[in-house]
Amino acid sequence: MTIELPKDVRQTAVASIERYFQENMDEKIGNIAAGALLGFFLEEIAPAIYNRAVADVQERLQMRVSELDIEVHEDEFGYWRRVDRQRRAKP
Repeated sequence: MTIELPKDVRQTAVASIERYFQENMDEKIGNIAAGALLGFFLEEIAPAIYNRAVADVQERLQMRVSELDIEVHEDEFGYWRRVDRQRRAKP
C-alpha cells in the first residue's frame, strides 16, 4: 500500500522540508528536490510509522474491548434481591 498525501498536505510538507534545509543545513534544497525527498520518506520510512500507529490503535482497541464487560455489565436476576431488601426495610 502506497501512502499518499493530499495535495495541500504534500505542498506544506515540501515547504517544511525546504525551510528545514534553509535553517539547519549548509545548503538550500529546491522544491523539486524537497518533493523527491518527501517521496523517498513516504515510500521507505512512512510504512514503518504507519504500521506502528496501526499496532498502537489495535492495542488500545483491544484494551477497550476487554473492559467492555465492566462498563456495560448488568447484574442478572436481581429482581428478588431487590424485593427481599425492600421487604426487610419495611417496619
